[in-house]
Amino acid sequence: VQLQASGGGLVQPGGSLRLSCAASRMAFSRYTMSWYRQVPGKQRDLVAHAFPSGTITVTDSVKGRFTISRDTAKNTVYLQMNSLKPEDTAVYYCRGLLGSSEYWGKGTLVTVSS
Repeated sequence: VQLQASGGGLVQPGGSLRLSCAASRMAFSRYTMSWYRQVPGKQRDLVAHAFPSGTITVTDSVKGRFTISRDTAKNTVYLQMNSLKPEDTAVYYCRGLLGSSEYWGKGTLVTVSS
């Protein structure tokens, strides 16, 4: 199983980025796919879930600005991030979870700064 995250970079406050996480060698449609983020020295925090049922959840701190989606045909989960703030700066990780099977991507750095 491999999860490859991409799309991070430097963006000005108020800008947008879309992160992608491509999954391979897994039954993608059965997995709960999620995005987490981590600031150095702090714990890794949940950003959003995309469940196999189609339900999505987004943590309160990014609600209305971020949205998660999944494309089963492409085995890819996305995180669309709008109205970015400096406090959104972090390494963003994707995760796939099915029962006791848990996989993480390597992370992609998002820096929000002027």
